[in-house]
Formats: sequence, structure tokens, C-alpha cells
Amino acid sequence: MNNEYEVIIIGGGPAGLSAGLYTSRARLRSLVIEKGLVGGQITNAELVENYPGFAQGISGLELGQLIHQQATKYGLETLLAEATGIELDGEKRVVMTTKGKFTARAVIIASGSERRKLDIPGEEKLTGKGVSYCATCDGPFFKDRIVAVVGGGNAAITEALHLAKFASRVKVIHRRSELRATRILQEKAFAEPKIEFLWNTEVEGIEGKDRVKQLNLHQVTTREKAALDVAGVFIAIGLKPNTNYLKGALPLDDAGYIVTNEKMETQIPGIFAAGDVRLNSARQAITAAGDGATAAKYAEKFISR
Repeated sequence: MNNEYEVIIIGGGPAGLSAGLYTSRARLRSLVIEKGLVGGQITNAELVENYPGFAQGISGLELGQLIHQQATKYGLETLLAEATGIELDGEKRVVMTTKGKFTARAVIIASGSERRKLDIPGEEKLTGKGVSYCATCDGPFFKDRIVAVVGGGNAAITEALHLAKFASRVKVIHRRSELRATRILQEKAFAEPKIEFLWNTEVEGIEGKDRVKQLNLHQVTTREKAALDVAGVFIAIGLKPNTNYLKGALPLDDAGYIVTNEKMETQIPGIFAAGDVRLNSARQAITAAGDGATAAKYAEKFISR
């Protein structure tokens, strides 16, 4: 593999792959670097119903694969590695990875986000032993069992609806008195007899020796403590940007997001950002794809200058 490119894209989700599609079609030698599964977070979605062109819906895994196939058709190269930093070297941008250094004239950062953790006792110890962040991945292991979902947004309610296909009961634990999920997801969840809601409640700890056995709960309004017996807990309390490798190399906001303008340009010339990793992203596959296309077009203009 040649280590010099015109465009390097960090992240192989909808934003990164769409950027790669546009830069490759522009005949710019392009490389996408992905540390996990090509397709990004969307590959965890059992069914994507709101991506234009798929009236009956499509699995996130298949959607990611199709976008990747389309981009590689025009010459996009793929490297399975983790980006560890970015440096400037004159007119070149140097991307450090776990498989060496790669240089480019422009870099598009589309490294996405990852699930936030509760950071409570028992969470780390029991991860993979009843603590999960992916119902699509682990839901079938809890057939006819009682499970909990922590969160009240789109991700949490989507997880709960999926788990209802397997579990005997799904307890949605939310620290507020109403959900933040979209109305259509709320309607589906309220209509599902297996789903039950525990409002104004926080999880303070996860108990279990070898497997999750119990959650320690705190009722926010009454301050009462309670224990809930469950076989598993799925944590879906939001996302945080994958930008730790950029600290000191690129200006980030207090939460770690990259600030861009409407052209997806960062404060560093020749470095762009797209998708969930940038401040004020809508965090949808379709808007991420649009960000990627926009970043690619302006990266092409930057290179042509």
C-alpha cells in the first residue's frame, strides 16, 4: 500500500464512505481508515427506515456495505487500522495509525462517536456478562428473560423495541418524566405490552458475581432506593465523539466535538470534519452522508488551489 494520497478519510461510516465516494469520483487518490466494521455505528441498526431510497427499510449492516461497495467501485482504498494522531508537515497532512504513517493533501475526519457509559460500580466488571451497549448484537441471549434499558432517547427506545422480540419484559429506566425519542418511536414503545417505564429513576450500581443479577436504583423525585432483578442491562444514554486522538492537534469544544463551518472546514486549512464527530451534527445517517459529500467537494476545491 502506497502511503501517499490526495485525500485521507478517517472513519468508514456513512459520512466517511460518502466522502470517499465523492473524492474517488473526482479522481482523487483516496484512502478511508476504519478501526472497526466498515459502515460505522449504523451497522448495529437492525432496520433503517428513514434512509431515502429504501421504502421497506434496510439493515444497517447492508446499507454500510452497499455504500462501501459503491465508493470502492470508483477506486476508494480501505485500511483497517486505528488513527492515533494528525500532524502538519508543510503542505502535507500526516495521519498516524496503528499500521504506520500516511500523508495526504487534505484530511476528512469522520471518526463518528461511541456509546457513553454510566461510569457506575459494576458496569465495567460486568460488561459482556449482562451489561451491553448493543441490543442488536446481544438481544437473542436474553430470550424469555427480564432486561432493562437505560435512557430515553431514540437509541434507547430503538433498543427496547428490539429487545421486546426476545425478552419477557423490558424495563426502560429514564431519569426524566418523559422521553426524548421521536414521536413515532414513542408510539411504538407505548403500544408494546412487554415494555414498562420507570420514570425519574437513575441506576446507581450493577450487582452480580459472574453475571448481572440486580440494578440498584435511585428515584430522583422521592429519593427512594430500590433494587431491580434483571438478567441484563442495555445502556443507551447518548454518544461521545471519537476525538481523543485529536487533542492538541485540532481545536475541540468542551465535549470533544470538532467545530466546523458550513463547508465542513475546521480551523486548520486542509482538514475537514463530517458526521457525528462535528459540533451540532443531527446524528442521522442521511445528514452524515450529506456532510461527507460537502466535505469532499470542498476538499477537492482546496486541493485544486
